[in-house]
Amino acid sequence: MAGLAGARKAISNCVAQPVVNLLVRTPLTPNLVSWLGFWITLGAAALIGTNHLLAAGIVVLAAGLFDMLDGALARATNRVTRFGGVLDSTLDRLSEAALLLAILVIFVRERQVGESILVGLAMISSFTVSYLRSRMEAMGIDGNVGLFTRPERVIILALGLMLSQFQYVLVVALSIITFFSFLTAGQRLFYAWYKTRNSP
Repeated sequence: MAGLAGARKAISNCVAQPVVNLLVRTPLTPNLVSWLGFWITLGAAALIGTNHLLAAGIVVLAAGLFDMLDGALARATNRVTRFGGVLDSTLDRLSEAALLLAILVIFVRERQVGESILVGLAMISSFTVSYLRSRMEAMGIDGNVGLFTRPERVIILALGLMLSQFQYVLVVALSIITFFSFLTAGQRLFYAWYKTRNSP
């Protein structure tokens, strides 16, 4: 699992680095980039709530790019701070909640009970994965392990929104997010147990 995390980080750096090379020449700070990504995500949530799902999916991908940029910019400009990490994590959770709640509005409006429950499960599973990372890293364990982390969730959700004109595609995307997030939570729990099995 640690190898998968390393591969994920390498891909993220490859995608973000050309943009970061431009951002280092601007007055933008990593925290401001985090806020920009958050506000873009709120725009995507507004598009979802008004049934502009294709546009929302595109905007979600754009916001996901900002999510990669803030940390990369902080490292490139030697402005990594503990508060920056807390802010980034907080805004990430709020962003995911905003998107899923906007989708929930659609399903509630259409009186789709099963789909509404699925949104709730997707939120619970996603937040569990993120919570485990936080707890593990507080214990000095690499928490960015597992098959399905935030970038994967963002990509699947964006694809589900962009292809939502096809019946049940968004439901399939939410099902994938839910299943693999719970699977990843299990992987992280096992990894945490493995790393602490000899600890008192």
